[in-house]
Amino acid sequence: MSGHLLSLASGVLPEFSPEQTAAAAIAAGWPAVGIWVEPSTWTAATAVEVRARTRDAGTVVLDVEVVWLKPGADDPDHLRIIDAGAAIDARNVLVVSSDPDPQSSADKLRRLCEHAADRAMRVCLEFAAFTEIASLAAALDVISRTNHPAAGLLIDPLHFARTGATPAMLQGVDPRLLPYAQFCDAAALGPLPQDVPAIIEEALDLRLDIATGGLPLRALIDALPSAIPLSIELRSKALRDGFADPAERAAALLAATRSGMAVLQR
Repeated sequence: MSGHLLSLASGVLPEFSPEQTAAAAIAAGWPAVGIWVEPSTWTAATAVEVRARTRDAGTVVLDVEVVWLKPGADDPDHLRIIDAGAAIDARNVLVVSSDPDPQSSADKLRRLCEHAADRAMRVCLEFAAFTEIASLAAALDVISRTNHPAAGLLIDPLHFARTGATPAMLQGVDPRLLPYAQFCDAAALGPLPQDVPAIIEEALDLRLDIATGGLPLRALIDALPSAIPLSIELRSKALRDGFADPAERAAALLAATRSGMAVLQR
């Protein structure tokens, strides 16, 4: 486990700009960072500053988010998010889908992959109970339909558990589909599957530090490819309330993450 590249997920600092997120990750000593791209406010100057900061510090931009697929025509902003990621040397772009048609999702995903592949980026599909792709099997089906080498699967331990998946289900999944994963802990039992507002609240506010909850993280990390990069997706109201300063929040989370990873190694 010690070989994992650890990345500060953008969701840890939702109220801060991309520039501030990059600066906080660097100040706290994170080896990698994720950046939220809002096309309406993203500018060339944003890209220049984020790229300069991360390149100078040797900090990897692990991913940008989020592309949210919806029914109907392709959204041009989705390509802009990929282009923004390419401008800051991001390795991956995170995608979720609200399109109820699996083939439509796959067709849109393939077009994103074609765009991203030219920019040396992977397009990683995340599944969750509050999206239309709400299971591991559904995500793998869409990726299979996409049939493009840039398409990847993103595992989030919270969504993984709350959609009924188990680490054993990853047996047989091609490791090439998993360029990175998210990581966090949470209570062993979550909201009822039909309680979507509670599921969303847990995802946004109630995640826990690694090895402090009840998710099967040891088994999950053993089932993932060795040394897979981990985006620490710890959206937490307690963390936000406890650390208003972005660099202090990032530092506190890095310390807790390293401690939690050490527990999982025992």
